[in-house]
Formats: sequence, C-alpha cells, structure tokens
Amino acid sequence: MNARPRLNPGLSFADRRDGWVGDIALTGLLLALAAVFPYLIGFRYLVSPIELQFLVSVLLIAPLALRSHYPQVMLLLSGLAGVAHLFVANGPLPALVVVPVVVYSVAREVDAVSSRSAVLIGLIGAVVGPMHWYLANNWEINFLVVVMLVCTGMVLTPYVIGRRLQESAKAKDAAERLEHERVQTMLAERDQRARMAEISARQQIARELHDIVAHSLSVMVVQAEGGRALAAKKPEKATEVLETIAGTGREALVEMRRIVGVLRNTPDEESTYAPMPGLGDIGEMVHRTGDRVTLRTTGHQPACGPATQLTVYRIVQEALTNFLKHAGARARGEVELDFGADRITIEVTDDGLGSAAQSDGMGNGLKGMRERVSAMGGTLEAGPRPEGGFRVCAVVPLAATGSHRWAGGVAYARERPKGHQ
Repeated sequence: MNARPRLNPGLSFADRRDGWVGDIALTGLLLALAAVFPYLIGFRYLVSPIELQFLVSVLLIAPLALRSHYPQVMLLLSGLAGVAHLFVANGPLPALVVVPVVVYSVAREVDAVSSRSAVLIGLIGAVVGPMHWYLANNWEINFLVVVMLVCTGMVLTPYVIGRRLQESAKAKDAAERLEHERVQTMLAERDQRARMAEISARQQIARELHDIVAHSLSVMVVQAEGGRALAAKKPEKATEVLETIAGTGREALVEMRRIVGVLRNTPDEESTYAPMPGLGDIGEMVHRTGDRVTLRTTGHQPACGPATQLTVYRIVQEALTNFLKHAGARARGEVELDFGADRITIEVTDDGLGSAAQSDGMGNGLKGMRERVSAMGGTLEAGPRPEGGFRVCAVVPLAATGSHRWAGGVAYARERPKGHQ
C-alpha cells in the first residue's frame, strides 16, 4: 500500500498547519467521546480486560490525525486496529464510529483507483465483524442481516460522498484554470492590438514626414538651382528665390512640429490645435514649385471632410515631389483637379523623362499614395506615358464609408506652443 504523503505542494505553511490543527482536534474529540468516556463509565465486553479494549479503541481513532496528509497510512493503521478489535471484543466498540470518517477521508483525498482499497477493507469488515459477533452472541439471523446492512451503509455512503466532493473540487479547479487561461489570452490579444496600433501610428507618422520632407526639400533644391543661375543674370530676382526657399523650410518645420508634437506633448502640457493642409492649400503648394507647373481645376470645390482633403493634398504633394526629383530640369508639369458630385479626380502629368528617369529604388512615395487612396476607398494609377513623361491619376470618393481605414491620421494635430523646439 502506498504510504506516501498526500501533501499539496501548492499549499502554504499556514494552510498545512491549519490542516494538522483540524485533524488533531477531530481526533481528540472522538477519543474523548468514543474511547475515554466509555472507559470511564466501565463499558466493556467480558472477553478481555477493559484496559485492552481501551487501547484498541485508541488505536482505531488515533490515526485520524493523519487523515488530510497521509490518508492511506491512516487507513492501514485503522485497518490493523480493526483486526485487533475482533480478538479483544465480542461486540462493536463505540470507537467503530471512526469507520465512516476513515472511508470518507480516503475517498476525499486519494485518487479513484487507490481509494477503492478503503471500500474493500470496509466491506470485509462489514461482513467479518457482524459474523464474529453473531457467533459469539447467538444473534438471530435477521438481526445479523440488519447489522451487516448498517455496517455496509457506514462504508458505502461516506465513500460516495467523498468521491463526489473530490470530483466537484477538481471540476472547480479546472474551471478556474480555464478562466485564468481565457483572461491571459484576452490580455495577450489586447497587448497585441496595442502593439499593432502603435505600429500603425508609427507608419502613419513616417508616411506624413516622408511627404513633408521629400516635397519641401525637392522644392528647395529646385529653387536653389534656379536661383544660382538667376543670380548671375538678374541679381534682384535672387531675393525672391531665397524667400521661397526660406518660406518652404519654415512651412516644413511647422508641419513636422505639428505631427511630432503629438508624440512629444504630455496631457498636462499647454498645446494648441492647427488644421492639417487641405484643398485650399494646394494652389500655394503648386505655386512654390515654380513656373514649370500649372494648376487647373474643374467644378466647384466640395464641402468634404478633413480626411478627404488631406488625402488629396498629400497625393498632389507626392506627385509633385516625384516630378521635381525625376522628370528633369526642363520638364513641365500640370496638376488637374476635377471636383465631381461624388468624387475628386486628381491627375498630375509631366513631359519629362518618364520611364528613362533614374531612381534609387528606395522611395516609398507611390506606395504611400496607394495606401492613402485605398484607405479612402478610391483608386490610383501611376506610370510612364506612351508619349513620354509620367502620369499619376487618383480617384477619391466623397462618400467614403466608415469601413475604410483612414491612413492619413487625425485631421487636427496638436502643435507645440511658440517658443518650443
């Protein structure tokens, strides 16, 4: 028989201590009621001395102190004491009240297979004990049957109760583990969503900064090259070129500060809100690129949301950036905006190098434009023209539904107060 301790390694020292205290208290109570009290009142059978019957009663009850920690050791010791009971008494001693407690404790603390040993030992005792008493006292056969049934019930009933309670405890523990795993899964999913949102925000800011820096630097480079040639022929015009370069740089700084300020500001910092570029700013942007680009509009400017306006603005900005970088020094371009009833069509064309233009292959401009237009539910076509040059054509619907994810960011971004760099 396995006599290993049944201690739960997850229990704290205080839990184990409380278990010992409860077991010892129960053992002391049963010793007082079923062993000491019968001894004091002189309860005994004439077959053996009262002291010997008292000792057997103590040996039956004392192992209960091990019920929560070593239940199988308890069963072994109580079983041996039960065998001794057959030799010292020709009738049931009061200490036999310990039998239901022993069987229940084994059924409650031990696994199903091992706990059947308690049933086996108990049923053997439920037959052998009454038969011994029947032969020693000349009972009637009917009385023998009743005693056997009572003894059998004292074994089977506590065993069934103990097994049921153990199964209920296991089911509760399994449910708690499943709930813990579910909560951990939910937390992991929430963290994953937070990480994805952070990645999306970083990509959005990188896209905005790319559009701002690439366009502004391209304009400044073109203006500087033109100003160098113009300074030799018309020195008075050089001032206008320098003012354009300075204005473009200041505007780029303002836009970058507007975007990066969202990350740098804390909730308790004083901040202001400035509108992001929209349809009304496209004309000024085209004008800064110089006289090589013209703007033509068709229809009336619609009353559309800031997301749509920013998307149109960034598409024109990126297309002009590519024109300034790749079309060539003598190329000319045209920006055409067609304001329809339900859509805005943007077409930017040039007569530059087209497919012959040199590129480092590291740009993200066209990819960013496609992402913006796709997020608004529109379409974009870009590529060299058969007759030469390059063409970008985008269609942005005015009734973009909420099912489209807007990659352009918030329409109004926080800007740090003046004086902050």
